[in-house]
Amino acid sequence: MISVLGMVLALSSLTGCGNTAYEIPYEADSQISSYNVIFREKPGVADSFASDLCVVSTEVTGDEAVDMSQAGAAVLLDVNNSEVLYAKNAHSRMYPASLTKIMTALVALKYGTTDQVLTATSAVNITESGAQLCGLKVGDTMTLNQALHVLLINSANDAAMLIADNIGGSVEAFVQMMNDEAKALGATNTNFANPHGLTDENHYTTAYDLYLIFNEAIQYDFIQEIIHMTEYQTTYYDKNGAEKKLSVKSTNRFFRGDFTAPDQVTVIGGKTGTTNAAGHCLMLLSRDVSAAPYISIILRSTSSDVLYGEMIDLLDEIHK
Repeated sequence: MISVLGMVLALSSLTGCGNTAYEIPYEADSQISSYNVIFREKPGVADSFASDLCVVSTEVTGDEAVDMSQAGAAVLLDVNNSEVLYAKNAHSRMYPASLTKIMTALVALKYGTTDQVLTATSAVNITESGAQLCGLKVGDTMTLNQALHVLLINSANDAAMLIADNIGGSVEAFVQMMNDEAKALGATNTNFANPHGLTDENHYTTAYDLYLIFNEAIQYDFIQEIIHMTEYQTTYYDKNGAEKKLSVKSTNRFFRGDFTAPDQVTVIGGKTGTTNAAGHCLMLLSRDVSAAPYISIILRSTSSDVLYGEMIDLLDEIHK
């Protein structure tokens, strides 16, 4: 019988690095090698984190017709084939404006239920000039279903605060949930400071990180259904139980008829965003004639008209 000391000495001869001599040399076909045990008996291979994701490692200019000179960043990604069709400054940190609300919706659906009743607190009292609001008052109630429609279709900032305060227990706790989710998705160049996207120097992301977030969000059919809607009407209640009517329209100018996507491309929906600091931003889910999905994102464009013209050029790359 081999002594304990002998076993220790034998095992020690199998470890180490550099010029250490091995008592049992590595042989792929050896009946006693760890290689044989692991790869012949259980030939499993771990999927990499990005095995089904587009990976942007360099600039991809696409066709010469694509002019992104007035955009801060832009990407066009073939979701099914994990292919990058266009990329400019994909990893540069920028303000996302209301594109933030896609993450707000994603976290809300992950941790809440659509029939959950939300009650407005003073958190909905946003006073920033020009901020998009649906008019919520303290004590108003609506379901998460209703709030998500208003959030994604009309980009109401008070709806974002309503969701965050109720789903997270506090706005601060919800924002932490957003940041935790971003890290889990690999969006490591992202930090959220609020659930709506109004300007904060500590609130930033990248075009590529937004792709990771949006790609996860569209796994929810509920989100795809909402972002495809052109308008929405609902009834919610004030603090006394009285009905309050609300009707909103999409902020997406493709849906308003101002612009038309290229032939053979259908815009399913997405999210708009505009602040002085962020410029004009747009994130879209589109499909080609085979119903294959594409994600396109433009950040910090100089005007709304320029933004949509750039997006049309970008979507036109789907044909090439």
